[in-house]
Amino acid sequence: MHFDGDLIGRHTYFRVRVPPLGVAMNIRPDFRIFFFVIFCLAACFSSTGHGQQTLVIEGGDGPGKGKRVVFISGDEEYRSEEALPQLAKILAKRHGFSCTVLFAIDPTTGQIDSNKNDNIPGLEALRSADLMVIATRFRNLSDEQMKEIDSFLKAGKPVIGMRTATHAFNIPKERSYAHYGNGYDGDKKDWIDGFGRAVLGEKWISHHGGHGSESTGGMISPDSDAKNHPILRGIKDGDIWGPTDVYGVRLPLPGDSKVLVLGAVLAGMTPDSKPVVGEKNVPMMPVAWVKTYSVDGSPKGRVFTTTMGAATDLLAEGTRRMLVNACYWGVGLEDKISPLTNVELVGIFEPTKFGFNGGKKGLKPIDYK
Repeated sequence: MHFDGDLIGRHTYFRVRVPPLGVAMNIRPDFRIFFFVIFCLAACFSSTGHGQQTLVIEGGDGPGKGKRVVFISGDEEYRSEEALPQLAKILAKRHGFSCTVLFAIDPTTGQIDSNKNDNIPGLEALRSADLMVIATRFRNLSDEQMKEIDSFLKAGKPVIGMRTATHAFNIPKERSYAHYGNGYDGDKKDWIDGFGRAVLGEKWISHHGGHGSESTGGMISPDSDAKNHPILRGIKDGDIWGPTDVYGVRLPLPGDSKVLVLGAVLAGMTPDSKPVVGEKNVPMMPVAWVKTYSVDGSPKGRVFTTTMGAATDLLAEGTRRMLVNACYWGVGLEDKISPLTNVELVGIFEPTKFGFNGGKKGLKPIDYK
């Protein structure tokens, strides 16, 4: 906001300019209204500035109407800043959920910068969220920002973790939220191995498939509970696919984890590639599971975790269906999941290939509207 003083007749007027709003007006300093007007303009300016750092997509009609989902992107490799806006648009436009997408932002430019690992503004949106979807990688957020995530989890609210969320944080030992860090081994025994293990079910272990050369084919777990799980409604073997590789996990998964999808390591980078012969697929690694979590005595919350979820993975209808179904399940709407649920892409979606330093430059959240 910018102020200039001009003499008009016998009175001094203030010229008030609010660039983001395209507003400019002359205000006579009648002090009974002057400060009220300035207060309103400042509040509007503040709100607009915050909005520029996040992407808000209000839902229309649909089963998800009245439910709010907060998506947290921020990884250097798998283009979560592209994947999550698309998933949010599907949920909002086709299913009625109201969605807020958060990004890693360079505060000096206001632009999305996935390599900026210590700033994801807008996390206070979690205070009114019904579901958190997270796809970050090795973030070192401030205590102020981490507190919003911590409070959400202590309320026992549902969480969906995608791909690098197994190693979502990397916070130094001396910090208040060090226990969220990947591989944590401190005094908080319930947090050993950090957020990934304690909440989602696993931390970063390894690339099990060949990174960039062996893609992932989703195979429904033979367990009868998996076959009948609402998240897999409308999905059969081979529908779930992604060019990203299978991650290694430690078996068995902890607590009450139930494996839904196994990842066949495929010998190529197309959905019709054949499974690799040999030990990589004996046994197959889980690539999607459900569980509950409880941190620091919190109520139990639902969790869906998938080690898939790069932007390019969303080109497969089965992968999108799994994620959309998981959002329904997360907020307790599993009875609304149909095998025919519409998971078509919204708008033009041409995801960038995964890889370090390959993200699109110069974009702001509004560019994903």
